Amino acid sequence: MTFFNRLDLSLWQDCDAIYHKHQQLCLSFQDEHQVNVNLLLLALWLDSREKLLSATQWQTLQQDTLKWEEKVLLPYRKLRRLSKSCLSDIEYQQMLEVELMLERKSQRLILHGLNQLAWQGDSSNLSSYLALFNLNSEHYPSLT
Repeated sequence: MTFFNRLDLSLWQDCDAIYHKHQQLCLSFQDEHQVNVNLLLLALWLDSREKLLSATQWQTLQQDTLKWEEKVLLPYRKLRRLSKSCLSDIEYQQMLEVELMLERKSQRLILHGLNQLAWQGDSSNLSSYLALFNLNSEHYPSLT
């Protein structure tokens, strides 16, 4: 059994806790820089466990995740946002729940990709991941 199979549930529960602590910053990264919040949270989680991936590995995870998300999640998110003014609160909440289901699918795809990798990093995962977007982790000390 791999490291991530054993920790699948707790990993995303922990990431959810990190998200709630840094929600505004995560959404800002997502909306302004197209950072994948699931991968950002995973980078923070892995850093806390001293499991390092290389910049190339982060790039592969980003590309593989983006392939699926561009087909399904991102168009749905755009539709949800465009629909907000036309929907009741209940209908909008239902759309949010579907989006969260799609996010969980992304998480499963990310874990599958991680299971194909070996630990090869030599710097923080946060630094390596944010560098893909020309962002410097030192500018976000609240995340470390």
